[in-house]
Amino acid sequence: MYLSTEIKKDIFKKHGGSDKNTGSTEAQIALFSHRIDHLTGHLQINKKDYNTQRALINLVGKRRSLLDYLKNKDIERYRSILKNLEIRK
Repeated sequence: MYLSTEIKKDIFKKHGGSDKNTGSTEAQIALFSHRIDHLTGHLQINKKDYNTQRALINLVGKRRSLLDYLKNKDIERYRSILKNLEIRK
């Protein structure tokens, strides 16, 4: 399984401050980015998997809305999360 509890805890600890802080915006963006990377790799192998393609588009939209929220709320946190996760804007 690509997204085990250990990986989730590591993501939340690194970006959310602690492994229990699952609701922070940065932690959710990092989790979405991890899932997006996994689905992108899957789609490079399975080009006709349209259900996964749709799920990927939905995840990118959710991450984009969270990034927009963070940009409006705190521009410094927004810039740091873009830099840490190497997300293009």
